[in-house]
This record gives sequence, structure tokens and C-alpha cells, in this order.
Amino acid sequence: MPPPPPLPPPPADLVKVAVEWPGANAQLLEIDQKRPLASIIKEVCDGWSLPNPEYYTLRYADGPQLYITEQTRCDIKNGTILQLAVSPSRAARQLMDRTQSHSMEARLEAMKELAKLSADVTFATEFINMDGIAVLTRLVESGTKLLSHYSEMLAFTLTAFLELMDHGIVSWDMVSITFVKQIAGYVSQPTVDVSILQRSLAILESVVLNSQSLYQKIAEEVTVGQLISHLQVSNQEIQTYAIALINALFLKAPEDRRQEMANAFAQKHLRAVILTHVIRGNRPIKTEMAHQLYVLQVLTFNLLEERMMTKMDPSDQAQRDIIFELRRIAFDAESESSSAPSGGTEKRKAMYTKDYKMLGFTNHINPALDFTQTPPGMLALDNMLYLAKCHQDTYVRIVLENSSREDKHECPFGRSAIELTKTLCEILQVGELPNEGRNDYHPMFFTHDRAFEELFAICIQLLNKTWKEMRATAEDFNKVMQVVREQITRALPAKPSSLDQFKSKLRSLSYAEILRLRQSERMSQDDFQSPPIVELREKIQPEILELIKQQRLNRLCEGSSFRKIGNRRRQGQRGAGRGGAGGALLHCRRPGGRRQRHGARLCLAERFWYCRLALNHKVLHYGDLEEHAQGEVTFEALQEKIPVADIKAVVTGKDCPHMKEKGALKQNKEALELAFSILYDPDETLNFIAPNKYEYCIWLDGLNALLGKDMASDLTRSDLDTLLSMEMKLRLLDLENVQIPEAPPPVPKEPSSYDFVYHYG
Repeated sequence: MPPPPPLPPPPADLVKVAVEWPGANAQLLEIDQKRPLASIIKEVCDGWSLPNPEYYTLRYADGPQLYITEQTRCDIKNGTILQLAVSPSRAARQLMDRTQSHSMEARLEAMKELAKLSADVTFATEFINMDGIAVLTRLVESGTKLLSHYSEMLAFTLTAFLELMDHGIVSWDMVSITFVKQIAGYVSQPTVDVSILQRSLAILESVVLNSQSLYQKIAEEVTVGQLISHLQVSNQEIQTYAIALINALFLKAPEDRRQEMANAFAQKHLRAVILTHVIRGNRPIKTEMAHQLYVLQVLTFNLLEERMMTKMDPSDQAQRDIIFELRRIAFDAESESSSAPSGGTEKRKAMYTKDYKMLGFTNHINPALDFTQTPPGMLALDNMLYLAKCHQDTYVRIVLENSSREDKHECPFGRSAIELTKTLCEILQVGELPNEGRNDYHPMFFTHDRAFEELFAICIQLLNKTWKEMRATAEDFNKVMQVVREQITRALPAKPSSLDQFKSKLRSLSYAEILRLRQSERMSQDDFQSPPIVELREKIQPEILELIKQQRLNRLCEGSSFRKIGNRRRQGQRGAGRGGAGGALLHCRRPGGRRQRHGARLCLAERFWYCRLALNHKVLHYGDLEEHAQGEVTFEALQEKIPVADIKAVVTGKDCPHMKEKGALKQNKEALELAFSILYDPDETLNFIAPNKYEYCIWLDGLNALLGKDMASDLTRSDLDTLLSMEMKLRLLDLENVQIPEAPPPVPKEPSSYDFVYHYG
């Protein structure tokens, strides 16, 4: 008897769900996505004999418990558990009344619920439309007793306010000055509750970053000393928010006030406090703290930009006096012995010209012309003067040592100092805004008030040492600078904890060591360019690419779990069609406009989904998970599928539907780099945000391989280089120390006769 034919797949527009209601048995429902949501809600209400269905809506029972709207209903999957709940508008009205109750207990419970629901943009819109933000601000402004008796309620009030504002529905400019002063008051109080302090710092930071009109008021209300006191606590999250607010104030300050702020920080010993209580504290530096330290480092170095872009005015006597001072310090003895103008003006000019040549300036007659190029402009002269005054012995030794060498081997100090200053500005990216995704602060820059000048003093000695090791001449100047740049860039990633350690690291990177490292890297890259080697690589490469392709497809067959995309602002939003099955970290907002997980804000439970390729490579299976998968998920557990033949394209980054939502592209740069979407028939999408770069490359390569396209990810290039290099070395193992000719040997000419051939028989 033949087996029964397989059941046809359920229509894509029908999803089977369970709907719960407190005190009643759950309803099992088959939802037709083409029906209006209002008619589905009416059917559910009729099942429990509930009147007024317009008062209700559906929301998810698990995880964030987000409301379901006509725009987000496409995200409902088979087997989802839903709840019948009071509609967002009705819930907002009820909470509005309860937050103004005379009973403090009722008000506290209302605030707890409001802080949770405010994360939902649908509810937030309704609550804001009822002038909810104004109600919250009035509660904060008038609630002076709340701080001492009801700090928990105040914390939930501030949380709700921050969540509502975080959606970007209303402008931060609407915040009242009274409210700002009240929040600033919490920051200035020494014994305020930690949760209130954290939310207050976050609110002030957001106001500073988003409202230029309120910046001045916050700058007046919050003093540097108050913020520095919050850096001396043991709570790293409070320290992080305090530095984030300092960075925001620094970043948004008018240009003419930034140096004034830096001076105020120096007077309050901000650098020393950060070094002692944060960098050298007993706790490891978390990612967000590292980012804030990096931002502060960049903003501090950017104070040098004005001098870096200022040309020297050759007619400015004050500026010319600095050059005279450099000459006086270097040749002090000679200057005193020849101070009398016995030889007249011409002789004195000749002597100055000779001294300026010994100082290594390009323009011996008028060295001021050397400082007219920007960058580095006047910053180079500032560095030279700092070296001459604060490291006088080093300065004099370098100048006199080179002036006594043979002419062809002398290192021109002036020219070197100018070029070195320019190099350091390029390496440290002076003048560029902080990068959102970078955390690479350097502890050594927090060990000295004049870190850039000290760095210059160390590197000019390195340059002089490298010049001698290379036995360089004036023609080799650019080569020496390239080596010095390499020495500095190789030493910085080690992140020395002090300038002395950095100096020791540079000392170990001699010119001979740089040559050895270059040779080693050259050998490891196996960068042979002879035609036979190139031809061999071209023959092997298709085999290696096929091997990589099989690995990628096998990895897709194993599958991966992804975090579901939430619908909060600054996250990847759901795309069209089946776009809700994308994956992303469920972020909370973090200082500086970024997001992080932290205990003080209400983070909601994470939800996961899983996707894997069928073993025959013809179907993609996917579906929701109850929790993060610890191993392989069976095909039977994944209820949804997409035939590979229906896939039209794979798009990445800003081309993804879930990255085109309002604000997603601008606010979620981290997710943007990990986003990709499958476009399939008919006009539907499956949206992903990979958990990391490795998974992103694996899936992108595998999907492109399925579609017959090139695998162009960074991981493929890296794997191809590694495997190709290894295979080449194995095949050339027997040819070690054998010179491979550039061209094959010529075929010999035909002999004049073949009489030498022996005929058998």
C-alpha cells in the first residue's frame, strides 16, 4: 500500500497562536493575516464574552510583551503565545490617572508599570499624546520629599521619562529649566540613591547632546568638582555615566570655551582622578568605560588642532622670539661669548644663519618659513620649545651631537621635529571626531598633563637613534620617517601603562628588529612574484575556494541562533513581510548615545530564533526558540521554511529593510555592520543581524554560494590567503634553496637527422 501523500504546507497568511486572558482558559486561534486586526480582537473578546472589544488589543506574552499593531502583526509566528490586554490608549489613560493618585503605594505601582510599558513605542506615543511627559516632569519638579522617602518611585519616574524621550517622538528642547535644575540637584547631592544618580546623569547627558539651548544651564548647574566626586566611587557604571557627561559637555562646548574647560579639569586634577580610581582601580575596564575614556582622550588631543592649523607669521616678533630662544638654549655658551656686536650686523646674521643650519631648519636665513605648512603649523614649534625647556639636556645633546657629525650623516633636528609632529598628529588623528565603535584608549596618555609633548620628547629621541642605526643621509629622510612611524604604530597596540614602558617598547624596536619583522612578515605572506609561482597559485586557488565553499555550506547546515529584533528606538527595526525574524542584541541605551546592558535601566528578556540550511541545500528552515540554543536544533523544531530557489537576492547594511526604518541607519551603526536580509518571492524578506562578524561572514558567504555568486567577505579572503599559503609551501617544500627560473627552459631544436633512433626487430 503506497504511503499517503504529504500534507500541503499551511498558507503563509495563516498563523496558529494561543491567546491568554487572566482567569480564563487560553484560546487556540488561527489568525488570517489578511483580516483586520480589529475583527480578530473582536473574535477573541466574543470567545470570553467581553464587551467593548475596542478597549482591548493583543500583545506578546513572552519577552518584551510588545503591543501588536497592523504594522508589526507580520512578525507573529506559528505557536506564538499572545495576551489580550487593555489597548495602549486605554492603558495610557489609566496609568495617567494612577500616577497622580493620592496613595503613594498606588502611585509607586503605577510608576513601575509605566517604566516597563514606556519601552513600547505604541504605548509611548499614546502616553506622550496625553501630555504624559509634562505630567512626569511636574511630578519630579514638585516631588522634593520623594528623594528622601520615596527614592524608588523617583527612580521609576526618571526611568519612564528617559524611556519616553528615547523614542525621539518629542524634542529634548521642550524640557523645562526647572526640571533640568531639579535633575542637576540630584547629581550634586552627595548621598543620593545610586539608581537616581545614574538616571540623572543619563538625562543630563542626553539633554546636553540634543539641546543646544539648555547646554549653558547644565554647564552652570553641574560643576566639574561634582562630576569628579562621582569618579571616586566604587561603582563603575556611575563612573561611566559621569565621564560620559563630562565628554558631552566638552564636545558641545563652544570652541572658544573648550580650552577654558580643559584648564578647569586640570585644576581639579581630573586626569589624576581617572588614572587612580578608574584605570588603575581594582576592577577591569568594561567596554563602555573604555569607549568613554577613548572619547575623552580624543577630545583632549583635539585641543591641539587650533595650533596644528595655525601658520607662523614671519613678521610676528613674539613668534620669532621662540626661535631665538631655541637657538639660545642650544648654543648658550657661544651666544654669551659672542653677545657683543663686535662684528657688526652682517657678521651676526651670518652667525645666526650658521646656528639655524646646525639646528636643522630648512630655511637657514628665516626659519619662520619652516612653520608655515599646516599641519603641523605652530604645534611643531610648541613641541620644540617644550623639549628645549623641560628636557633641556636631551635637546642640547641631540642638537650638538648632530652638529658635530659629518655633514652627510647629520640628522636635521628642526626638519625632523616638524615632520615628527605631523606624523604624531596623523597617528593620533588630532582634529577628528571620536569614532562610535572604538574603545582603544591608551593608559599612558592619562599619566601626564602634557602627554602629547612628552610623547614627542620620547619619539624625537627615537628618531635620532634610528637615524644613527640606519646611517642615514639627508636623501634618506623620508625612509627614516617611515621606519619611525612603523616603530610608533607597532608599539602603541601594546597599550603601555606608562610613558616609560612605551619608551622601553620603542627601545626594543630597533631598526634591525624592524627589518627582521618585515622579513618575517614577507616570508609568512609567501609573496613570490615569479611567473611559475603565480601560475601555480592560479591553478590551486579554485580548489581552495571550493573547499571554503563546502565549509560555509556545512556551517549553514549546522545552523545558528540569532537574537530577535526589538522595536525600540536605536535598534534595527522589523522589515516588511517576514522581516521580524531578524536577529539583534536587545540593547539598552548607553552613555554617549550608544546602548549597553546595565542593571539600572529596565532591560527586557531576550528572545531567540534559529535558522539552518537543509542537508540537500534546497531549503532554509527557521523558527523561534524558547531560549538560546546550546546545540543543534532539529529541522522538526523549525516551523518556517524558504525554498532556496525562491531567493532573489541577499542585501547587506543600509540596503536591508530593517535598516531603512526611521532612525535605524543613523543610530545603530554597530548593528548596521552585521545586518543582512534575504529577499525572496513574493516580495518578502527575512532579516538578520548576526551576533558577531564571524557569523556575519559565514552566512553571507554561504548564501552567496547557494546563489552561485562570489564569496567576497573578509573571512573568505583571510581563509583563502591562509590555506593558499599553506598549500603553496607544502608543494614547494622539495624546491627549498632551488632557484626557480622566471621562464620555462626553451625546447631544444629538432636534430638534423634521426639516424640515432634504434629500430627493434
